[in-house]
Amino acid sequence: MLVLLDTNAYLRLAKRIRPAVGISFGQKGYVLTVHKSVEDEVHRNPRLKAKYPWFDSEEFIAERLAKQIRLSEDDKQGIAIVQSVLHGSVLSDVHRYTSGGRSPPGQTDCWLLALGQVKSAIVVTDDLGMHELAKDFGIAVWHGYELLDKLRSAKVVNGTLIKEIYQALEVNGDLTKSWQEVKHTLFAKIFGAKAE
Repeated sequence: MLVLLDTNAYLRLAKRIRPAVGISFGQKGYVLTVHKSVEDEVHRNPRLKAKYPWFDSEEFIAERLAKQIRLSEDDKQGIAIVQSVLHGSVLSDVHRYTSGGRSPPGQTDCWLLALGQVKSAIVVTDDLGMHELAKDFGIAVWHGYELLDKLRSAKVVNGTLIKEIYQALEVNGDLTKSWQEVKHTLFAKIFGAKAE
């Protein structure tokens, strides 16, 4: 089963989990993959390019090119239709997707969710608006920390690496509230249980 990383999920995990894409893990045979849209988004955003200079190193480019998901013309047509429906749903009730500090899913977010639906993939994103939209349409999504937990269960990562990932997210100012909330519950064996 394909597990499709969105841009932020890839950027949070790819440098420390090697290789980051193309690996198969777990009893269900999950396979981590990316689409060229991840590359395009980073290249369009000077802030991301500056924050993640390793992104364009030869090793990471080669890995992404070798393991990118390829789309047929039928896939592209199906994705365009689903994207239109998803984005229309967002536009019809923007407030619903912005409550609680969320940002509404944009065209690219809707495209990625549409890709997940068309290819029966799980989309990994920490964007809460995308989670809400995915729930509305029955599209499978995981938070980045859920992927990390599944990688731990499959013995792809260990507690030391999870600690390193959390430390890097903290240093980069990229530790989301959802990741903070599970640090002492989902990863209690690594960080200890939360003190009451």
